[in-house]
Amino acid sequence: MNVNQSAAPVPPFGQPQPIYPGYHQSNYGGQPGTTAPPTSYGAYNGPVPGYQQTLPQGVSRAPPSSGAPPVSTAQAPCGQTAYGQFGQGDVQNGPSSTVQMQRLPGSQPFGSPLAPVVSQPAVLQPYGPPPTSAQVTAQLAGMQISGAMAPAPPTSGLGYGPPTSLASASGSFPNSGPYGSYPQGQAPPLSQAQGHPGVQPPQRSAPPLASSFTPPASGVPRMPSMTSPLLPGQGFGGPPVSQPNHVSSPPPQALPPGPQVTGLPGPPPPMHSSQQPGYQLQQNGSFGPTRGPQPNYGSPYPGAPTFGSQPGPPQPLPPKRLDPDAIPSPIQVIEDDRNNRGSEPFVTGVRGQVPPLVTTSFLVKDQGNASPRYIRCTSYNIPCTSDMAKQAQVPLAAVIKPLARLPPEEASPYVVDHGESGPLRCNRCKAYMCPFMQFIEGGRRFQCCFCSCINDVPPQYFQHLDHTGKRVDAYDRPELSLGSYEFLATVDYCKNNKFPSPPAFIFMIDVSYNAIRTGLVRLLCEELKSLLDYLPREGGAEESAIRVGFVTYNKVLHFYNVKSSLAQPQMMVVSDVADMFVPLLDGFLVNVNESRAVITSLLDQIPEMFADTRETETVFAPVIQAGMEALKAAECAGKLFLFHTSLPIAEAPGKLKNRDDRKLINTDKEKTLFQPQTGAYQTLAKECVAQGCCVDLFLFPNQYVDVATLSVVPQLTGGSVYKYACFQVENDQERFLSDLRRDVQKVVGFDAVMRVRTSTGIRAVDFFGAFYMSNTTDVELAGLDGDKTVTVEFKHDDRLNEESGALLQCALLYTSCAGQRRLRIHNLALNCCTLLADLYRNCETDTLINYMAKFAYRGVLNSPVKSVRDTLITQCAQILACYRKNCASPSSAGQLILPECMKLLPVYLNCVLKSDVLQPGAEVTTDDRAYVRQLVTSMDVAETNVFFYPRLLPLTKSPIESTTEPPAIRASEERLSNGDIYLLENGLNLFLWVGASVQQGVVQSLFNVSSFSQITSGLSILPVLDNPLSKKVRGLIDSLRAQRSRYMKLIVVKQEDKLEMLFKHFLVEDKSLSGGASYVDFLCHMHKEIRQLLS
Repeated sequence: MNVNQSAAPVPPFGQPQPIYPGYHQSNYGGQPGTTAPPTSYGAYNGPVPGYQQTLPQGVSRAPPSSGAPPVSTAQAPCGQTAYGQFGQGDVQNGPSSTVQMQRLPGSQPFGSPLAPVVSQPAVLQPYGPPPTSAQVTAQLAGMQISGAMAPAPPTSGLGYGPPTSLASASGSFPNSGPYGSYPQGQAPPLSQAQGHPGVQPPQRSAPPLASSFTPPASGVPRMPSMTSPLLPGQGFGGPPVSQPNHVSSPPPQALPPGPQVTGLPGPPPPMHSSQQPGYQLQQNGSFGPTRGPQPNYGSPYPGAPTFGSQPGPPQPLPPKRLDPDAIPSPIQVIEDDRNNRGSEPFVTGVRGQVPPLVTTSFLVKDQGNASPRYIRCTSYNIPCTSDMAKQAQVPLAAVIKPLARLPPEEASPYVVDHGESGPLRCNRCKAYMCPFMQFIEGGRRFQCCFCSCINDVPPQYFQHLDHTGKRVDAYDRPELSLGSYEFLATVDYCKNNKFPSPPAFIFMIDVSYNAIRTGLVRLLCEELKSLLDYLPREGGAEESAIRVGFVTYNKVLHFYNVKSSLAQPQMMVVSDVADMFVPLLDGFLVNVNESRAVITSLLDQIPEMFADTRETETVFAPVIQAGMEALKAAECAGKLFLFHTSLPIAEAPGKLKNRDDRKLINTDKEKTLFQPQTGAYQTLAKECVAQGCCVDLFLFPNQYVDVATLSVVPQLTGGSVYKYACFQVENDQERFLSDLRRDVQKVVGFDAVMRVRTSTGIRAVDFFGAFYMSNTTDVELAGLDGDKTVTVEFKHDDRLNEESGALLQCALLYTSCAGQRRLRIHNLALNCCTLLADLYRNCETDTLINYMAKFAYRGVLNSPVKSVRDTLITQCAQILACYRKNCASPSSAGQLILPECMKLLPVYLNCVLKSDVLQPGAEVTTDDRAYVRQLVTSMDVAETNVFFYPRLLPLTKSPIESTTEPPAIRASEERLSNGDIYLLENGLNLFLWVGASVQQGVVQSLFNVSSFSQITSGLSILPVLDNPLSKKVRGLIDSLRAQRSRYMKLIVVKQEDKLEMLFKHFLVEDKSLSGGASYVDFLCHMHKEIRQLLS
């Protein structure tokens, strides 16, 4: 039998294994475990179908002496999370007893009774070609000697050759998944292309991803050369190089952390660990059966000696366990970037510079290219040809945030007024004047940098050129020297050729029984009295130009006349919701200061007027229709703020039915859960966009409200959706009011149109975000605020030139809050390359993940979720395989080699794959998934970064007097210590996790109670106490909230409490209960995919 023959088919990634569905043993630690859902990562964990696991000689299995009781998946109380209520992992990882798990006999299917144990001395011999002297030297140099090792009787399951740990500055790594230990100190290095500071060898040590044999060090006898397979159950450095399907065998049994095995002199302990030498006693890696046979390796076969019966030299004990910190760490990459790039300003004058990461705080100096706060690209060096782009598979995309808010130290874009003539543009492609335009003929003409057309310079814009061919006034004109600036638009840029009126805000309040009962209406009316003083205003204006109006509704609509001349507000009821009209024009939209007394009187009366209502049914579409008609009648753009509580089941246009059906998950019909029920809302949204009517929706559901349908209008008009499930005033008022204040006060551009122009060779082909498109080029936004992004994908339509590079120009035409029509321009120049290495050297992983998540989240509307996931995995594998094939220096196929700037692509992509939209846990509702899907669609790069890979901050590690944020740690349960307190945030949720062994003084300082047991689980507000720790933690929470666009409600989680399941869901490096792979397992899977592509 040839070891090089192809492996038997394994179940595809993403399907449960036939023999062993799920990860959890039924009796882990002697206790009944929870039943886990069938995993979709079967190939990582289950035995390979059709292969029996053979019993290694001389090893019996004993249960571990201690195992944690199962954690029940109790649902968190209603309203305690923004979305999602599940965690992962059934076993609480604390220190375990020193007794270690025995090797599982391999000869039976998992879970069958054990066969009688035959005791024979088992010795495994190395085989392979003799080493060269250089290899021996390298291997010896890599050995860590931890004391004299006495010869010890060998144990079955030891790897070939004397095991040593890795010689790498960054330490060694855990062996997870199906890989054996690495002999001779030669781990499969995870090389990164441009090297890595602090790592000695040129290739950085990596996860256990090598699957090639290394010849043994000299002095160790070897087997006669032969091509026979190994016995099942024997550990070795990995299957033969040409064996692609190596991930199919089950990984070692996961254990709670035990003592580290160091090379102690003397015989091995009587009970052999099931781990191969160098295995980490894995936490959260895999709760599957012990490692079984390799694909295609049957049980001992006739004619071949069983290794177990051969005498051989004694083997030393396993060395220290491998270090998990050697696989690429997001925390380390973020930290390195902060240290290297946080101190200097980022100057945008050079073409194609990759900016600092979004997690780094830095200042931007605009010298001709737009700030990365406005535009970030997936790569700053794009392939010259479409063939090269297809080969690399790296998406070429830009995430554009046209109205991004800048830090106070940076100036807002200058406003340029060219008077009657308006901004200067190219006659052919209509691009706006920018620093890349080339002036010729002494300044009388200019050549367009986008389409090469030669244009005349109007007399009023003429200026002489200096000796370098630059205009002498270049630095006095923002449009000739800066990457971002604004033009005042002329009347030609306005609807119906007349300047717009200032916009209006209409507050539309659900006054059905649900809204009154929860106290929402009273709370909202009280808040609006003061909030109306903070409407957005331009520059130094004394008061806002925005007018306001009020509507309440249940099954019918109530309009209010709040004209300043009235003593009391007047109410008009429209009960014909099928044919909506606005019953009054004068007095509906008013200036706040002029009508203050009448507005205050109205807001006092609304809660009283409906206090005794019994009306439970509501309408929804007619409410939006009414708001839009009111703006149309007033001839202005504006925004509707809708406060809504329930599924609109009253007889009216846009009536919905409850179609929530969890049985559709993982079927071909799952996509219907993300699609709107009816086309009525799309039609309505289209009318709203034409009128410049943007809709912000605040939802307060107690049950299913069909977010997928209700969010259509906000999504297509550039609005926002906020969701407060099971709203209770005492728990949720702070979050709701904070979101409302921010939403009302933020600067918005109304009635906007955005177009992205590119230089010859590439063009914008696809767009993602919250907007409407009536043609293929114009992105139409009824409203656009500083938090929203539009993601644009580019494709080649011609060959690019390395010398001239590629240019993007984003032009946004919008009406400001004061009613002024403006154009905001952002320009960016990118490099072009003919070498793939240059492409890979200039990519930005965070932006790549932002694009891939949006691409996938749109994909679920039309394709089964499984195929969307598979597409992402394939694309990622192709990107990395292309790098390996074309850019990496030659090395063993067993190494996983990642480009330096993409080394986090696997960990981040795994987070996207495990997210609630693509792999929901049992407690994630259909509404939650639809909510998150539309939220991510317009997130910027910083938001997706923390959303998919949350920040975990230890609070008791740094000195109390320190004012800086504590350094983050990796999002994995094994990083938690039960004597500490941690904060976890992902931009939507904020958890404070309290370990069971936290010092009593810390508990007293933070919670004002004397012991851990007295802390209220699920607490959402920390008591205000006058001590340094309390002040520091509350200050940190406030500063985290200030960084995010939505208020993050705090949830206090106690270790081993039912809420901990929810908290663990955000520890994204671990396996998830919904079947998502751990980081290590996914890295193994990616390696397998890459090798299959390369072979």
